[in-house]
Amino acid sequence: MSTMWQGCLAHTDYFEMRSSGGHDYGVWVTTPPNYDRATAQAPVVYVLDGNWTVGMTAPLIITQLDPMQSIQPYVQVTVGYASEEAEHWEQLRNRDLVPPGEPVAEEYIDAVETAVETGTMTRGQADAYLTELSDSRADMFLNFLTDDLHPRIESDYGTAPSGHGLFGYSYGGLFSLYAWLTKSTFFDSIGAGSPGIVTADSQVFALLQAMGDTLPATKLHVTFNDREILGDMAVYQNLAKNAATFLHHLTSRNGAVTSALMHETHVTGLQASFLSYLRTCRAR
Repeated sequence: MSTMWQGCLAHTDYFEMRSSGGHDYGVWVTTPPNYDRATAQAPVVYVLDGNWTVGMTAPLIITQLDPMQSIQPYVQVTVGYASEEAEHWEQLRNRDLVPPGEPVAEEYIDAVETAVETGTMTRGQADAYLTELSDSRADMFLNFLTDDLHPRIESDYGTAPSGHGLFGYSYGGLFSLYAWLTKSTFFDSIGAGSPGIVTADSQVFALLQAMGDTLPATKLHVTFNDREILGDMAVYQNLAKNAATFLHHLTSRNGAVTSALMHETHVTGLQASFLSYLRTCRAR
């Protein structure tokens, strides 16, 4: 498997790892061009939804050689699902990326039902998709990243002791906000692309309120897409509206928070959002 992935993605290793919570994950590690782990330690940028994102984000490690806007060196660690579970990544991500106790919006259920009606999902897939949301455990997955996976990356790739980043998109973006609100001291910067705040009762609002007036020192970069706002799908309209509301709650407080509007749909905005995070938070 490692040899195959090295053939597809330059400077990329692949391995599988079981979390302390008993779940299996596939991990792609992409090192910078000419990376010498013995002499030039680089921090790690963790990227979520690896089964979908690795092909669109890992090649962008070449931005570290861009003479017009060079990005600080980083080792990209993209995390997804392994073996037979990789086929069901869209369901399993609901378990891992959504905060515990996150309410499921009616508009979200409607969108899943529409997918069944149009043949995009089978009834069995839709039911499994929604079932994973009933026991979401972003807390366990965050612990896997920081307590299980990171020590192995640090040992095997000689990474820097600080300066690490995290990027997630959609529900991965919701996870990024959750990480920023609960365990941000581990990360130097966090990117939340079109964060999946589908309901105004999201846990991220409760966590933000509980935090009081002092925001984390960790840099936060939030993006969303104009086609989400201007389109006719309620689930994406709410997502963009709630992301904007979350940002508005931060404007009166001191914090390293930036944002950008992408000219994309929810599906096509991934790569643009990741590039925006790199340029904003990780430029030289």
